[in-house]
Amino acid sequence: MLENLNKYQVILASKSPRRQELLRGMGVEFVVQTKETPEEYPPTMPLDEVPQYLSLQKSLAFTGNELPAGFLLITADTVVISEGEILGKPKDAKDAFRMLAQLSGKTHHVVTGVTVRSAEKTESFAATSQVTFAALEKDEIDYYIAHCKPFDKAGAYGIQEWIGYVGISGLEGSFYNVMGLPTRRLFQILKSF
Repeated sequence: MLENLNKYQVILASKSPRRQELLRGMGVEFVVQTKETPEEYPPTMPLDEVPQYLSLQKSLAFTGNELPAGFLLITADTVVISEGEILGKPKDAKDAFRMLAQLSGKTHHVVTGVTVRSAEKTESFAATSQVTFAALEKDEIDYYIAHCKPFDKAGAYGIQEWIGYVGISGLEGSFYNVMGLPTRRLFQILKSF
């Protein structure tokens, strides 16, 4: 379906196994290549603009000679926004508990920014989903943290894991966006390259 990508070596600049799974599921052949990029943004930037900004910074970390003609680079960044705060990856179990307790019984936003870039063209976008958690009991949060160790996930949870099965009571927007890649929108962008 994405035969136009045959002219490119596609690079996914993400260590996330979820993003890799989703891109593979879209039928895209790719290699993983990452560069350490500071996840810093201007302090006055609206929170829902941060992921797209960070995805572009991750893309621009690959300079011209690292992205020659014939290569297509995909970068992404996902944030959880709750009560006017970005919930990043938790530092430890205590921090994960704090985040999940904050999300419990409320609706929050998950925003993923994606940048697709070749030597000739750059497309950047963001997608937003609203996720509602039921009220979580302390032992449910403790169980999830102990069994799933969500320390590599924004907001301390993965929608595709146990907590998503038992704790999420509502979703508006893309499920896959919450996993880390808005696949439908990305598919449309990839078709244009």
